[in-house]
Amino acid sequence: MEYEFTHKPSYTHLIVTLEPSESVVAEPGAMVGHSANVSMETETSRDGLLSSAKSLLGGESAFANKFTARDEPGTVTLAPPSPGDIMSYELHEETLYSTDGAFLAGSDGIDIDSELGDFKSMLGEASLTPLALKGTGTVFVEAYGGLEKLELAADESYVLDNEHLVAWDNSVDYSIERVGNLKSSLLSGEGLVFEFTGPGTVWYQTRDLDALVSTLAQRMPGQGQ
Repeated sequence: MEYEFTHKPSYTHLIVTLEPSESVVAEPGAMVGHSANVSMETETSRDGLLSSAKSLLGGESAFANKFTARDEPGTVTLAPPSPGDIMSYELHEETLYSTDGAFLAGSDGIDIDSELGDFKSMLGEASLTPLALKGTGTVFVEAYGGLEKLELAADESYVLDNEHLVAWDNSVDYSIERVGNLKSSLLSGEGLVFEFTGPGTVWYQTRDLDALVSTLAQRMPGQGQ
């Protein structure tokens, strides 16, 4: 499978080139278009990519679209629902963690699972479902706004707001903390943060979609009257 990104970085979309019988699986609504010789099948269950954890925990959709090139190479064009960037990550029998909603697509050989760990107590409060992307292959992760990459050295730490977090590799240690008390959290607009400690890599998005929705809602007719 080959791929390229166009319209980076603000309105990135992804063009995947498939060899005959090769497939890519994408989240519902991600398809922009595909070659006539590419077939699409909507799946509700599949070993690996569609884990039951996704529907039970309220993260990614319980459905996905599988695109397969038939008798000759074909292309599939994908795009995230909000303006922003897309990154690729090559897995080699390893794990990349992403937040719910960040997974866009993946090649054959990618397994999606949910490993809650320390998230259990704060899962609802953080309003995210961590996904473990495992196996060997290519995964594509989306972000609202720009994508920033943090390379943390051993024992180096960095704190990220949970609404900006996108993905992190399995070599990074992390903890979840509340910012201040309930009153200060409400007034500041901050709630929960992740503290990551290296060595390892963390990716975050430069904008918060929920914050945008909240700002627009305040300006809707009838609000505040």
